[in-house]
Amino acid sequence: MKKKKYMSDERFAELEEALQQALQHARGERHDLRTTVRAAPPKPMKKQEIIKLRKQLNLSQPLFASVLNVSVKTVQAWEQGLREPSHAALKLLTIAKKHPEVWLA
Repeated sequence: MKKKKYMSDERFAELEEALQQALQHARGERHDLRTTVRAAPPKPMKKQEIIKLRKQLNLSQPLFASVLNVSVKTVQAWEQGLREPSHAALKLLTIAKKHPEVWLA
């Protein structure tokens, strides 16, 4: 019975070398590798948080929806707990929560 090869020996060697380099970098032994740090995804917001934020900004549902570039029905669904904001909407909501002056300007 012939053994199946899932990866060529050459590719496996490249993968093994890359893993060794990553370990060396993580240990602080290498400084010649590029590192990209990504921000964590925004935390989900409960319906009460969204309602509170909109009211703190003193915005009606239609105006709030307009600023977020979503429909009024979407805002209503968030506030009723029927839907959750997308990652893009959560990012905007998080900015509004942390820096309301940006929206009120």
